[in-house]
This record gives sequence, C-alpha cells and structure tokens, in this order.
Amino acid sequence: MKVKVYSTPTCPYCKLVKDFLKEKSIAFTDVDVAADPSAANEMVKKSGQMGVPVIEIDSAIIVGWNKAALEEALGLKVKG
Repeated sequence: MKVKVYSTPTCPYCKLVKDFLKEKSIAFTDVDVAADPSAANEMVKKSGQMGVPVIEIDSAIIVGWNKAALEEALGLKVKG
C-alpha cells in the first residue's frame, strides 16, 4: 500500500492525518505543497482541490481529515 499526504506545515488537519497514520504505524510520504509548486499542481490534478490535506492511498483520494474514510481506505475498519 502506498500512502502520500499532501500537506502544509501550518495546517492543523494535516497534522491530525499524519498523527493518525503514525499512531497506526502506517508508512507515508509527506509532500509539502507550500514548498513544492509542482507537487501542489499534481495534488490539484488528482483531487480537484486546492485545500489540504489531500491523502492518496494507492489510487484512492481522500480530501480533508476524515477518519472513517481513512480507516476504510487503509483496511482498518472492522466490517459488521
């Protein structure tokens, strides 16, 4: 599973996402779109969004801090 977090250093929701992934021991690539304009363009192309965080899990895109969607995309949610 490949996880990429498009974020900025000052975004509180980005921190929530990254803390959640660390807590679940999930490796991820953190991409600072404030420092990397080409990564920001890539993020907008993939998500249609200018805001962060944008989380890419394999080919799934999750916009914003959405714990339930993250758990589901990461296979952490117990079905039933």
